[in-house]
Amino acid sequence: MATLDFSDYTLYRLRYIIGYTLVGLLLAGLLVFAGLFIPGGISANEMASVVRSESLSFADPNSFLIANMPFYALQSAIFAVAGVSIFTIKLPALILALLSAIGFILLLRRWFKPNIAVLASLIAISTGQFLFIAQQGTPAILYVFWPIALLLLGTQITRGKRLRILWKILFVIVAALSLYTPLSIYSHLAIILTIALHPHLRNAVRRLSRVKITVSAVIFLALVAPLVWGIFKSPQLGLTLLGVPTDWPPDLVENSVTVLKQYFLFWGTSNTAVLAPVFGLGSVLLISLGLYRLILTREATRSYLVIIWLICLTPILILNPLFTSVTFIPSMLLLAAGLTSLISYWYRLFPHNPYARVAGLVPIVILVFALIATGLSRYVYGYHYSPDIAPLFSNDLRILPKDTKQLVVSEQELPFFTSVAAYRDGLEAVTSPTAETITATRAARTQIPTTYEIIDIVTSSRSSEADRLYIYKKTAEYRILNKKLRGDGDTYYGF
Repeated sequence: MATLDFSDYTLYRLRYIIGYTLVGLLLAGLLVFAGLFIPGGISANEMASVVRSESLSFADPNSFLIANMPFYALQSAIFAVAGVSIFTIKLPALILALLSAIGFILLLRRWFKPNIAVLASLIAISTGQFLFIAQQGTPAILYVFWPIALLLLGTQITRGKRLRILWKILFVIVAALSLYTPLSIYSHLAIILTIALHPHLRNAVRRLSRVKITVSAVIFLALVAPLVWGIFKSPQLGLTLLGVPTDWPPDLVENSVTVLKQYFLFWGTSNTAVLAPVFGLGSVLLISLGLYRLILTREATRSYLVIIWLICLTPILILNPLFTSVTFIPSMLLLAAGLTSLISYWYRLFPHNPYARVAGLVPIVILVFALIATGLSRYVYGYHYSPDIAPLFSNDLRILPKDTKQLVVSEQELPFFTSVAAYRDGLEAVTSPTAETITATRAARTQIPTTYEIIDIVTSSRSSEADRLYIYKKTAEYRILNKKLRGDGDTYYGF
């Protein structure tokens, strides 16, 4: 009986094309869905991001000496073109998330086999952690974007045969700009230590031209010079970039417990805007298997890098547990290594039996799609229906009436809505009303004087605190009195 050759089947030959098409369609659909519908509002961190982006001004060069400056510059440029809305607030993160996902797929193709790249990509882009930071209009997406860009460009330098000078220049530019993001220095440290400790990388660096190294150093120093100047003027900026918490000394025991809960409390709920646990149980098991595989193959370059990277990040997570996003890329690389170990083990059991090899892929495919389904369900239900998380996102900007001229807000809301008004003609944000007709936020409704009366209430779809905006108009009695004081008579009774 002849051995069955699966390579004769068209479906088998097109398997990677089909796989990457599914990844692309899923990625596009998820980013659009997350950007428009889930969570459906903006958090306090996103409001602070809008204020920071609006404050950038070429008239004041010092305004650019801030952490995460590249992200705020991109967000400010989008605001200048399209104004401020919930979607434009999230658009910079969505763009960077798309580039990150594409880069991650290319990176996985260089580090692992094509089948692993497809499966790991599907799992990565469907995790709640990725989707949350992808739609969040804050610099958190840079914790994913910069490492992927550095690793992909570094891989192109060491393995690529064409356009190597271009990859080297791009690597230097990315390395310099990434230093504006907190904690990026630790990924640089991991790369430097890996180069110093791994023989293959040491030899690759020794072969580099001194002229090219000098040119790269000049480009790097020119790009980081403003950052160095900013740290010199404000040492607090340096502490922020290092990830040092503002509350010092930190409670290391409590922080350690928080980190463990964020990653391993699978039956608990979150009381912050980040859904916990960060990864589902199935993903954690694959990540653990991947860590075990990297320890066994620790002589490989990627094993060196990921292990050193995790060692560098662990103390920072204990000091500041809120930086969970920085572990996403090393965790997904470990997950890909876990999938590699799982599939390789099955192939070793049946090296020459094609039926057993194909049959063994069935439970693995079921496992992958189960991880995708659970990741998506956790994200959708967690951020849309969780009573602890959903109220942390506001959709007031979306339901604000277009004809609003004067918006009354609380003192805490004033910086954000002032930034919004800067990009919206005819809108004024105040804490004390003066116009004939005004709109007030829920937080500001108690500071409206009795000379105004409610004529409408704008609500949201929430089950509680659904009364989001109040529309007021001056009372008829006040108008009559105002007419008398101006000497216009008392015949005006219009509303």
